[in-house]
Amino acid sequence: RFAKIPARTPSATPRFAKMAALATAASTQIFSAKLGCNAKSLGRKPAAVAKSVNRNVVAAAVSGEVPDMGKRNVMNLLLVGAIGLPATSLVGGFAYFFVPPGGGGGGAGQAAKDALGNPITSKGWLKTHLPGDHTLSQGLKGDATYLVVKEDGGIESYGINAVCTHLGCVVPWNKAENKFKCPCHGSQYNNEGKVIRGPAPLSLALAHMDIDETDTVIFSPWTETDFRTGLQPWWK
Repeated sequence: RFAKIPARTPSATPRFAKMAALATAASTQIFSAKLGCNAKSLGRKPAAVAKSVNRNVVAAAVSGEVPDMGKRNVMNLLLVGAIGLPATSLVGGFAYFFVPPGGGGGGAGQAAKDALGNPITSKGWLKTHLPGDHTLSQGLKGDATYLVVKEDGGIESYGINAVCTHLGCVVPWNKAENKFKCPCHGSQYNNEGKVIRGPAPLSLALAHMDIDETDTVIFSPWTETDFRTGLQPWWK
């Protein structure tokens, strides 16, 4: 009644399986190759685009950061001015440090004053100050100025400014050695105020001393030749 279906031989089954496996492997390789190509092409294009964009950005940044010659000159001038003004003021102050302190200035005569600020009279001064005395008084511009009593008992016709010409210390009178000796750096001056030992570069300034009709001692500027050195007065 029913037709017999021939049974598969044992040799036919492995052959069919082998062909199926080969077909599956081939299709897998083709799919993988296509997928890899697509992935490579997709990966290369963005990198190229990124590189070109980066180059454009860097070029634009560089071209925008470089100023033209006019701007450079302005910046150089501003830099020189910013450095030059403070440097000039410092150098000027440093140079002024070596200028000897002024003394003996002022226009008209000025009454000499004692330690209490009272005007000095010739008679009152000589009552308490003996010959050879060198005592400080207040002179021109308020500078400490020595009144000198001569050996004959009168007041010398000049006052000696007590401001040292080195660094401006007040120079005391050394009666035992008959000269002025600065305690700051050892400068020395003779009894007339002429420099005899450094580091002071110049002699002490002078001021004229006169006595007016009221017997008041008057100081006035010394503008003629310095009798001690034969030179023009440096304090003029």
